[in-house]
Amino acid sequence: MNPEFAGFPYLSAILLSCVAGLAVILLVPRGRPDLVKWVSLVFSGIALALSLYVFCAYDKSRGGLQFVEKVLWLKPLGIHYFNAADGFNLPLILLAGLVHFTGVLTMWELRERVKEYFALSFLLVAGVFGFFMSMDLFFLFVWYDVSLFPMYQLIAIWGTTRKEYGALKLFLYLLAGSALVLPGMLYLYAGADSRSFDILTLMQPGMFTPGEQKFAFLLFYIGFGILAGVWPFHSWSPVGHVAAPTSVSMIHAGVLMKVGAFGILRVGIFLCPIGWQYWAEVMALLAAVGIVYGVLVGLTATDLKYVVAYSSVSHMGVVGLGLSTLTAEGLNGAVFQMFAHGIMTALLFSSLGYIYDRTHTKMISELGGMSRIMPVASGYFIAAALAAMGVPLFASFWAEVVVFLSALKVYPVRGVLAISALVLNALFMLRVVQKAFYGKTNERNAHLPDMSFGLGIPRMILVTVLVFFGVMPWIMLDLIQVSVIPFMARLTP
Repeated sequence: MNPEFAGFPYLSAILLSCVAGLAVILLVPRGRPDLVKWVSLVFSGIALALSLYVFCAYDKSRGGLQFVEKVLWLKPLGIHYFNAADGFNLPLILLAGLVHFTGVLTMWELRERVKEYFALSFLLVAGVFGFFMSMDLFFLFVWYDVSLFPMYQLIAIWGTTRKEYGALKLFLYLLAGSALVLPGMLYLYAGADSRSFDILTLMQPGMFTPGEQKFAFLLFYIGFGILAGVWPFHSWSPVGHVAAPTSVSMIHAGVLMKVGAFGILRVGIFLCPIGWQYWAEVMALLAAVGIVYGVLVGLTATDLKYVVAYSSVSHMGVVGLGLSTLTAEGLNGAVFQMFAHGIMTALLFSSLGYIYDRTHTKMISELGGMSRIMPVASGYFIAAALAAMGVPLFASFWAEVVVFLSALKVYPVRGVLAISALVLNALFMLRVVQKAFYGKTNERNAHLPDMSFGLGIPRMILVTVLVFFGVMPWIMLDLIQVSVIPFMARLTP
């Protein structure tokens, strides 16, 4: 894995666009909320444009790490400011850019404490970008905590249903995860032959004993798995989803849960491959249980946001199942599922947010007939629901197919169980769509306005992305495979 050093620091430019956006927002007078929104749109647009550029400009024929930026930061401890892009993190960098930009547009009607809201959002997204692109464990952990810190304030101040409880539960769970990740990193650092936080250095064969890898991987799997919604450490997630404001739900489900899954991949699997192989069957079992559990709870939910939240937990189980297969196909499908699920859930929460802001209810029984009242807003939600069902021509279909084909070869029983559960998931999503959007019209909502073209733009972008990668999935799969194949080859004796 030879680094290809960048001629221009594109990855740092993405980070700087978030930091600059935060700085400018803080300088805007408090009485200028519209200016804050335009500043947020411009700087999130710059981050998205740069994310799209590095995604498209990555040379698949060369592979390896590209757009590399490596500067010695603290020599005595072996800490480097080290950013790089490969087939594993490029889909997630693009995902973060898309969800942040569409999240800004989704919150265009926000009126309460606008300056503080967007400032905290930029701080959160800076942490997410930094985590995805960092190749140094020290900075990776710093960015990890930066991405978690603003969530409490964003939910506790701007949230709705039991927002203080949801924010506190989320914070405590994620703090517990962080408390496992940090000792795991320090344990590997102390046990390494070379005192370095450089992931490439720590990946060298023989760096850690099998016992060290098995122990450290368990710490990383549980610590990052809490954020990824791994069963049974998932219960903070639905509560946080329901309490969070719309764009925070988009970032929470669309991006932050992928931070956890990517942490398992980049840190746990990369540095502890023997531990990964040792705990793989446990990972597969927990993933299968999570898929089934999310579906069964979603079947009984009466709050539309809870339905989406538990569906999200179930679909994140697909990521875990792919990671547990120990195959190139499973890793390929898992990373693609991270991207597809992130776009899909962002669209679900974005569409639901518009409906809730008008109806002031999330109860399925109180919504009835919304497709006749708000056909455009309903259409976006239904499109996302179809993607959640795994309908062909949406990106999520291909991600799930790749994972399940791999899982059926490695874990036939668990693979069949997971597939059966997702069939039920399709049924309960159809039930929700039928009751909320095609049932008897609730006259109380009959006067409500439909979504305008301007407010529909962020949802339109997300639908377009889902369809684009659903029609041409090879663009994503080929990119991921460029990094998966050489990584798996390293593990072959």
